Amino acid sequence: MYRTELIHEALKARENAYCPYSHYAVGAALLGKSGSVYRGCNVENASYGAANCAERTAVYSAVAAGEKKFVAIAIVGGLEGAQPPFSQFAFPCGVCRQVLWELGGEKLLVIVARDEDNYQEYTLGELLPEAFGPEKL
Repeated sequence: MYRTELIHEALKARENAYCPYSHYAVGAALLGKSGSVYRGCNVENASYGAANCAERTAVYSAVAAGEKKFVAIAIVGGLEGAQPPFSQFAFPCGVCRQVLWELGGEKLLVIVARDEDNYQEYTLGELLPEAFGPEKL
């Protein structure tokens, strides 16, 4: 089942998070239509606006590698140093939802997980109703 494997990849990505300010480490694993998986982690910055979320890091890495269509993303997050299962689910922020919409659309599967066995699934359309996308231009 690719869900468990995708969550596993997100957990591995989380290990590389740079979060000296929030101490909240997030990992994401994005499944491209090609079957390739792209990892991302949050990267904070002393100038907070220059920080980047795990989900966008994964998307930008995928696009840089030539992938522009996505099937699913798994996201995990918890306090730095904490081990799964995490106490809560880490949902994508509004900016990440918008970026995911651009290349994944309303049917993109979003998996938020506390560990490989404890997760919830949503479509991006459920998490971002009435989204603004290329078709609205």
